[in-house]
Amino acid sequence: MSLTLLATTHRVAPGLLTWRAWEALRSSTARVLTRPGHPLLPALGDAGVHAEHVAAPDPAALVALAREADVLWVAAPDGDEQLMRRIGQLVVNDPLDVEVLHGSYDLPGARLLDLVSVMDTLRRECPWDAKQTHATLVPYLLEESYEVADSVESGDLAALREELGDVLMQVAFHAVVAAERTDETAFTIDDVAGGIVDKLVRRHPHVFGDVTVSGADEVNANWEQIKAAERAAKSGDEASVFDGVPMGQPALSLAAQLQRRAGRLDAPEELYQVTGPEYGSRLFALVREAQRAGHDAEAELRAVARVFRDRVTAWEHADEG
Repeated sequence: MSLTLLATTHRVAPGLLTWRAWEALRSSTARVLTRPGHPLLPALGDAGVHAEHVAAPDPAALVALAREADVLWVAAPDGDEQLMRRIGQLVVNDPLDVEVLHGSYDLPGARLLDLVSVMDTLRRECPWDAKQTHATLVPYLLEESYEVADSVESGDLAALREELGDVLMQVAFHAVVAAERTDETAFTIDDVAGGIVDKLVRRHPHVFGDVTVSGADEVNANWEQIKAAERAAKSGDEASVFDGVPMGQPALSLAAQLQRRAGRLDAPEELYQVTGPEYGSRLFALVREAQRAGHDAEAELRAVARVFRDRVTAWEHADEG
């Protein structure tokens, strides 16, 4: 006699089980037991598997049944961890043939489904989450993005996973807000993912098409040509190399991005000689100088600011020791 504990993941469609799991379920000798309402029940019915319903499974009762006949328990989608642990304790001193059979497995990226589910629940049930809009969420997205940059620049790669998770949560949050609309502006997280997948495939013809490249420089050149064609198709005669540049970004990075975009046109040097407020003009020229030397003015200024912060902090606490 034996007890088989069938574990499945809720992150794949019910019924997508391994062949070994289906063989165990369709065994003519085993009693199949599970809770009422288990998502696998329709698939079991289609396969001709009769499952007995147990509303409140008792570990001791399952073990006792398994000592009389083969029993297969279809675990809850959450894994029934407590139930399985208790069964393990019961059979330590009174052995029984117990097997945990994994009927399905998570695919890479499966936990993203959990994020979507959690965000849907928070939007419905948390008063704070329920009242947020795209506009109120923007500051959090910017803050979390800066924290990602800070963790990379400081070398704190252990914190990077958490910071990226915070950014990912913001993406999911905006998507769940957008999904509530009933007009043509509505979209879902699948639309967001589908859009970026299509863009990546379109802009990598050397990977997903028959284009041949000699190296990274040619990849970048092709990328820019494809982007230019996309802008032209979207904006027609009004298309500009500056389309898509966010003017609300920090001024130093804005100047750098505008200059990079202008560089694609081989704009004459005199266009970069901008007349304006004295320090603004000098900063703009310094960004140009840094770019021509292959440096990132924004990143270098942040690095210097970080050194300054550390020096002042050390000076603040110099007398405390």
